[in-house]
Amino acid sequence: MSTKASNNMTMIHKKTLLQRMASCWQLYLLLIPGILLTVIYKYIPMYGVQIAFRDYNASLGFWNSPFVGFKWFQKFFTNYKCMALIKNTVLISLYSILWTFPIPIILSLMMNQLRFEKFKKVSQTILYAPHFVSVMIVCGMLRIFLSPYGGLISMIASALGADLSVGILDRPEYFRTIYIASSIWQDAGWGMIIYMATLSGVDPALHEAAKVDGANTWQRIIHIDFPALVPMIMIQLIMSFGNLMNVGFEKAFLLQTDLNSASSEIIATYVYEQGMLKSMYSFSTAVGLFNTIVNIVLLIIVNRISKKAAGISFI
Repeated sequence: MSTKASNNMTMIHKKTLLQRMASCWQLYLLLIPGILLTVIYKYIPMYGVQIAFRDYNASLGFWNSPFVGFKWFQKFFTNYKCMALIKNTVLISLYSILWTFPIPIILSLMMNQLRFEKFKKVSQTILYAPHFVSVMIVCGMLRIFLSPYGGLISMIASALGADLSVGILDRPEYFRTIYIASSIWQDAGWGMIIYMATLSGVDPALHEAAKVDGANTWQRIIHIDFPALVPMIMIQLIMSFGNLMNVGFEKAFLLQTDLNSASSEIIATYVYEQGMLKSMYSFSTAVGLFNTIVNIVLLIIVNRISKKAAGISFI
């Protein structure tokens, strides 16, 4: 580093925080809408978390409702549904990570090797278009296709000799497969975009040099493209485990039936049932708070493991 550059760096560090902010105030001005939205919709609602420790009565308000400590947490952990809810939530999340996480990576590596631009653009559009289909429509399509009364998939399964005395969607053993398969179809193409953007930053000279050295396509993917994706893969993995307990409520709720509830009832749907349908606000808040705490703990653990193993972390 030259003496002039070194002096400039020293002058920057001598400036106070306010002076540094004033020098690029336009950028900080752009942050204000995002900060306001985060405070309004993320931090202010935390005020209501206290009802998890109170016997909430709407007529008394938050502060005047009697304090009951960990009563609602004890009620949840002693509930006969507790372990089944945690099991269903964790299994759906883990299976989703296992099956849906690698597919966008594989798609991006394959798409990056396409040399016909028109075909590449059409393929990308086809792959990420399902992301813009609402969850309600996807669930409606699944119900139609899996209907035992003329559903396309049910007709194919029946032709292959499957017993459809109970519909495919109503069978608990098939719920996770249906949930994860539909998630792959809907979100894999959209997740691919992040990795495609990362691969666009790889220097083409590396591939040219590898070709000169006799490397084939597979070797270039393994030794050039994949290492470039590793930081983004680790960040996405940390975020995935940080949301391990946040299984998509909408799809689970819309696909849930009385017959498949043994597999489809998760913490999110249980909170909705207890809070919105039965008006047990304190109990449902306690369950939701437990869910959030587990996510935070998992996020910290996975972040530290990633930092030690790969030197990549959020903190």
